[in-house]
Amino acid sequence: MILTPIPPDRLPKLLAAFRATVENPSAVAVFKRISITENAAHSTGESAVKNHSESIAIAAKFSIAVKPGAPLLDFSWDGSALRADTEAYVLLHEIAHWQIAAPLRRASIDFALGPGPETGNRDAAERAQIVFGLARESEEAMASLLGILWEVELGHPALASFLDQNWLEGAVQGGAGAHFERILAALAAGGFIDADGRPTRSVRDAPDREAA
Repeated sequence: MILTPIPPDRLPKLLAAFRATVENPSAVAVFKRISITENAAHSTGESAVKNHSESIAIAAKFSIAVKPGAPLLDFSWDGSALRADTEAYVLLHEIAHWQIAAPLRRASIDFALGPGPETGNRDAAERAQIVFGLARESEEAMASLLGILWEVELGHPALASFLDQNWLEGAVQGGAGAHFERILAALAAGGFIDADGRPTRSVRDAPDREAA
């Protein structure tokens, strides 16, 4: 959900303001691939159907099971399969979560992060949650950006998700650009993107750190 709706006529100016705060050249290159203004709206019609099929194909490459039905029936991820009847960008976001989650949490409802926006059975997702606070926020941000980078890779309208997921919030003040660079660096450190900022098929094999 966009915290601050952006009128189309203001979008180029905000993108330029965001770009001006990104210092790392490789991060600038990644942002340029995301920030194509023609991609500021999600796909509809035949394009949406094509994007959905391509997202399902990415799940298959990871051997991630999918099952029919919408996440509102229970969960986006039930610990063993993705609900398939949702938008392509939601599927890619969940695939990114699957890559980033610690191994034991890939067998947990919604990756033990608590209910997401599409979760139907919120009580069960809350009971399964074991990651909270800054650790949850960091993982959510990493999955958000990795899912967007999968959209870029597939030629989907990635800017629409970038806007939906509030990456431009604070663009004028400068904090958004620094946050973008930090999350890109975290994805690179985890092996989830390559040197050019493109998504890889790496999957986390490290466990969660135990709370002190």
